[in-house]
Amino acid sequence: MKVGLSTYSLVRELRDGNMTVLDVIDWIAENGGEHMEIVPYGFSVVDNAELAHQIKKRAEAAGIELSAYSLPANFVQPTQEAFEQEVERLKEHVDIVNLMGIKIMRHDVTAFQLKPEEMTIHYFEEHFDKLVEGSRQIADYAAQYGITTTIENHGFNVQSSDRVQRVIHAVDRPNFKTTLDVGNFLCIDEDPLVGVKKNLKYAATVHLKDFYIRPYFENPGDGVWFRTVNENYLRGAIVGHGDLNIREIIRLIKGSGFDGYLTVEFEGMEDCRTGSKIGMDNVRRLWNEVQAVNDSKPVLKG
Repeated sequence: MKVGLSTYSLVRELRDGNMTVLDVIDWIAENGGEHMEIVPYGFSVVDNAELAHQIKKRAEAAGIELSAYSLPANFVQPTQEAFEQEVERLKEHVDIVNLMGIKIMRHDVTAFQLKPEEMTIHYFEEHFDKLVEGSRQIADYAAQYGITTTIENHGFNVQSSDRVQRVIHAVDRPNFKTTLDVGNFLCIDEDPLVGVKKNLKYAATVHLKDFYIRPYFENPGDGVWFRTVNENYLRGAIVGHGDLNIREIIRLIKGSGFDGYLTVEFEGMEDCRTGSKIGMDNVRRLWNEVQAVNDSKPVLKG
């Protein structure tokens, strides 16, 4: 098990020009992280091989593993030609992932911004074959490099544990798994403990995030709140400070035997450096405090 950070956690600093992705590598190392997941917002590597080489070299110097690479994708295209263009675009990202020596790549399968009617099971079923075919082609292309491609419970349509599993089983490739995001189940109002328990065995890597939760009938007022599929309110929190049962989630992960990357994603209102560091510290502390057991009752080290 290794604790690290997604570059998305510091996207404000990246977009404001206060940090570069190379600075992020150093910052993670200086603040106790062991790995970094690349989410190319605020910078790009697919069209910048020089930066990709610099990232790899800086990470090696800092002792930071490059754990994964995540990007948006959408296989629901209006024409076959557009679908094929999207597949080819993702293959370019696979090539750059291989150049950096990364072995896990997450891609979406639908657009992130969807209309309410596009979040439904009907939309999922209508476009299911394209989601599977696109994912299968990318997994097959990545296999030559020993790269595992993943689908995350992300994007408001393929976000429930059952839909993620259905895509994984239909793609039916040994190098196609899931990036398990413990918080994103809430976006479609699925209990995170249920989603985590169901999908842990399919996880190539795990995202740890936290949310404050308010029901649809209690408008929390101003702030960076967003609505779930069923109109409940969510706001990003420092991992361990919000309403998710992070301690029990970590106990479930530990009890499953998972020994891969735990990636903190900070999306809160607080200063992103502060939120990211506290999140990593909390994940490491809770991992050490929580004793893995196989029953349903949490047991803590004395």
